[in-house]
Amino acid sequence: MKKFDLNIEKILENWDVCHAIREVIANALDEQALTKSKDVEISKDKAGRWHIRDYGRGLKYQHLTQKENQEKLLLPDLVIGKFGIGLKDALATLDRHKIHVLIHSKHGSITIAKSSKHGFDDISTLHAVITEPSDPAMRGTDVIFERVKDGDMAAAKDFFLRFSGDKPLETTAYGQVLDKGKSAIARIYITGLCVAQEENFLCSYNITSVNASIRKALNRERANVGRTAYSERVKDILLDCKQPQVGQLLVNDLKKYEAGKLHDELAWLQVQVHACKLLNTKSDVIFVTPAELIATIITEKGVAKPPLGPSLRRLAEAQ
Repeated sequence: MKKFDLNIEKILENWDVCHAIREVIANALDEQALTKSKDVEISKDKAGRWHIRDYGRGLKYQHLTQKENQEKLLLPDLVIGKFGIGLKDALATLDRHKIHVLIHSKHGSITIAKSSKHGFDDISTLHAVITEPSDPAMRGTDVIFERVKDGDMAAAKDFFLRFSGDKPLETTAYGQVLDKGKSAIARIYITGLCVAQEENFLCSYNITSVNASIRKALNRERANVGRTAYSERVKDILLDCKQPQVGQLLVNDLKKYEAGKLHDELAWLQVQVHACKLLNTKSDVIFVTPAELIATIITEKGVAKPPLGPSLRRLAEAQ
């Protein structure tokens, strides 16, 4: 048995169990993406313990050090974590909530315990306790949790697009437009992880092309990313849409302009214009302002009083 000092006493008191499990799921999904291995499995065994299992290369104790991961930094659009912070934070949070964690891989079995810091007996820090692997031929990593409530696991899974149930309406080079369903709150995902919520967005979005603004804004809290960081990417996603379905959705919302009930995406003029262009690819469409509709009466013969605006004049002449 070996002890690996994580150099953690007490941190992130605002994190709940679900936030810690979120980090473990993120690591598993990153490993799946990097190794192109089979899907991550989240299951509960007969003893009531929850498992998060990936089929990648297997966790090593060296992964518990805090450092930049060059492999992940080179693939920012593919992965969620990059700095080795999330797993350590997760273990500390789980320990604070008295959740027992056991990690198995072919490189060894790891659990956590408080122990005196080497050479400083008056300081107690969190340590990873490492033993020989129970299965040297094992593929991937199995993280086992004892005393985790089903609600906490469900809340952790709900951070991820893969488990949330949000359906894509269209995929672009910058990300996806998602149907938020009946929910009043839209979500902003970055490479599949929810980092923000929007009360007045028409759709949810999954940003898969990460720019410098987003990279700078991402932090260990993950859920406090401000709109200024991702608004340009959301706009890029919408302007790259080519399917009339999204255009129809936006144009239907644009009809609420006069009533002042537009969703925030329609406040962007470029998005308004693009939505109209998308709808025009589906069929011949004439766009008129509410003022033109109110001020104009089209008779059966195509004569209107008072004089038509340019859009309605074309419509009357066509009749």
